[in-house]
Amino acid sequence: MANHSYPILCASFNQDFSLFAIATRDGFKIFDSSTGRLCYEQAIGAFTIVEMLFSSSLLAIVGAGEQPSLSPRRLCLFNTTTGHPLRELNFLTSILAVRMNRKRLVVLLQEKTYVYDINSLTILDTIDTAPNLKGLCAFSPSLDGCFLALPACTTRGSVLLYNVMELQSHCEIDAHRAPLVAMVLSSNGMYIATASEQGTIIRVHSVSEATKSYSFRRGTYPSTIFSLSFGPSMEIPEILVATSSSGQSSPQKLKKKRSRRSNSFLGSMMLESVTDALDPAHHNVLHNAAPAGVKSYAVIRKVDKITDPSISETLACRVAISILTYNGYFQDYILSINNQDEFLWSLARGFNLLLDDAICS
Repeated sequence: MANHSYPILCASFNQDFSLFAIATRDGFKIFDSSTGRLCYEQAIGAFTIVEMLFSSSLLAIVGAGEQPSLSPRRLCLFNTTTGHPLRELNFLTSILAVRMNRKRLVVLLQEKTYVYDINSLTILDTIDTAPNLKGLCAFSPSLDGCFLALPACTTRGSVLLYNVMELQSHCEIDAHRAPLVAMVLSSNGMYIATASEQGTIIRVHSVSEATKSYSFRRGTYPSTIFSLSFGPSMEIPEILVATSSSGQSSPQKLKKKRSRRSNSFLGSMMLESVTDALDPAHHNVLHNAAPAGVKSYAVIRKVDKITDPSISETLACRVAISILTYNGYFQDYILSINNQDEFLWSLARGFNLLLDDAICS
C-alpha cells in the first residue's frame, strides 16, 4: 500500500528490470532503467499501483481513490499505445497488489487472492489468505517456475508458496518467528528471501525443497526492511541486496558449495550457509542510499562476470544496482566485487524523478 506522506505513491520495476514506473497524485511515469529516459507519462490522477508486463504496452493500474473515477477497488488494464483502457475488473474491497506474467494475472485483496488467465481474463482460482493488510507478496514471472508467495500467518513469519501455473499450493515455509515484512522470489522461482518485522536476519530458502539454504545478519539493531532483490540468474542467484529504514543498502554475495545430497547438476549446487555476517569484510553496506526513514526500493539489474584475464585476477564481477526512494530520487550504482569478496560502491548517475526537466547526472 502507498504511504501518502511521500510524493511518490508507488514505484515498480518490470519483470526484467529494464523499465521502472512511479506514480504521484498527478499521474504516473515510466522510465528506461538503463538511461533514465522518460518513456511514457499520463497526468490523469493519483495511483497506488502501476504494474508493467515486461516492455509491452500493457499496464495494470489502480487508482488511489482521490477521484471518483479512480477507485482503489477497480483494476484497469491500460494500453500505453492508444492511451485508453482495455478492460476493467471491479472488486468488493481495495486492491493491494497486482502481479503479471505472459500467462497469468494475480490480484491481491486483504483476505483473498484471485488468479486470472491474462489473455481471456477468465478467473482460474481464488485463494483464501491470512489477513494481508499491506498486500505483501512475491512473484516469479518465469513460466517454468511461476510461484506466488504470501504471508501464511499474521503472528509469525510463515510463507505460503502457490504454483500459479499449476493452480495449487506448493508448500509452507516457517521462515521467521516474527511476522513477515519483506520477501522476494528469484526470477526463476528457485529461491525465496524473507525478512521479518525485527529486520536483523534475512533468510533464503529453496522453493523446491522448502529448506533453508542461507541466512545472514543485516545488522545488530532492529530496522524495517523495505525491499529485497536477487541478482538475475538462470540458475542460482549470486547476490542479494536489501534496503531498510536505516537508509542503508546491504548487499550479500551468496557463495556456492558442492552438496552430496544430489547427483543432478542443479541439485549439486547449494547455497553456502553463513550465520555471522557482522564482520566488516562481509557487511559492505552503502550507508546513505536513502535518508533514514524514507522508503526505498532497490533492484539488482545486472551482474557482469569479469572474463578479461587482465582484470579478472583481481575483479570478480560488476553489479548494477538501481535504488528508487519515495521522496523522489533515482540512483544507479555500480558495485565492484573483487576475488576477496571486498565491495566497492560507485554512483553512476542519479536524478530527481519529480522534476519535469530532470536529466541523468
